[in-house]
Amino acid sequence: MSFKESMSSFGRYLKELVNLSEHIDVVAASANIRSNVQFRGPNVFILFFAILIASLGLNVNSIPVIIGAMLISPLMGPIMGFGLGLGTNDTDLVGESLKNLLVMVAISILASTLYFVLTPLDLEHPTELLARTNPTIYDVLIALFGGLAGIVETTRKDKGTVMSGVAIATALMPPLCTVGYGIAQLNWHYALGALYLFCINSIFISLATFVMVKYFHYPNIQLTDKKKEKKRKWAVLLIMIAILIPGFVSTIDIVRDNNVRIAASHFVNGCKSVGKSYIYDYKIDDSGKMVMLNLYMAGERLSDANRETIYQEAEKQGFFRNQIVFHEEAVTQGFDQEALVKDIFEYHNRQLEEKDRLIDSLRNELRLMGDELENLRESERKRLEEASHPQDSVSQTM
Repeated sequence: MSFKESMSSFGRYLKELVNLSEHIDVVAASANIRSNVQFRGPNVFILFFAILIASLGLNVNSIPVIIGAMLISPLMGPIMGFGLGLGTNDTDLVGESLKNLLVMVAISILASTLYFVLTPLDLEHPTELLARTNPTIYDVLIALFGGLAGIVETTRKDKGTVMSGVAIATALMPPLCTVGYGIAQLNWHYALGALYLFCINSIFISLATFVMVKYFHYPNIQLTDKKKEKKRKWAVLLIMIAILIPGFVSTIDIVRDNNVRIAASHFVNGCKSVGKSYIYDYKIDDSGKMVMLNLYMAGERLSDANRETIYQEAEKQGFFRNQIVFHEEAVTQGFDQEALVKDIFEYHNRQLEEKDRLIDSLRNELRLMGDELENLRESERKRLEEASHPQDSVSQTM
């Protein structure tokens, strides 16, 4: 076989590998999405339960509980319905989806706000809440690719467990409950940051649905007013740009902050001891216009020469002299070297013990998450088996 024939054969193989036409059912998918847009009956109760579960999970900092709220939340329905309506020119579906989504959002924020006003539990380090208050461009990408996976899963004939993963990756309920927490605490940074994250997830899931609806050639409703259709496309584009810009800014801030922390770590590790002085701790203060590096010294008081050495090492890592702040409350004119070494070891031992406790806690959380996902897979497997053998199920019940 010649090289040209080999490449042609490989091309046919790739085309067959990514071919979707035999595996999709746009009619059934369209009906499925439209049926999930409605907000009445069971969906009202499911939303209420999801709000309580998510609020409780955020309140007690429990990742498995938060994942549970993501899985049962019905918010995905109107979001995908909005994208389907845009992709098929169905203005009635767009309006119905948007109306239901806004009602669900309002109920979620009000209910979660009430919960956080009444709850007696107040966490010192609410990490799961904080994780949803500073969205970046990475959240945009997660929402976009999660939405693409969701609409492909919805469109294919043989359903799997993909939607469960999409619900976890593109979190919708936890950000809304974090908005409620921010309002309850009158912390508008939390509230607006979490609401922005929810908007990112919602809009880019809808965008992903819109793109794949066009790609799969869902049946369109023909519009007679071409100018109106063009204006709608421009409106969608402007909304996307408006959402993306703050995400890019936030991403730049996070990358810059991470680089500063890496540079500070390299600098401190490179000059832990200078003469008979020792940097036993450091902190970065980025609350002002300029990032300040606070150095906590032990041992003897720094001489002018040693201070100059520290300045020069800091400049190599990008810190200027006016960014370095020395804290010498723990220094002495003379010191017991053995006692200093003992104090240093005790300090690092305490740090290691704290990290070990944190690692154990994270291991427990991961184990619980694994159990939750395994149970979910098992229940979904059983559901699929029952769906594929309905006659067996009926005969067993008889």
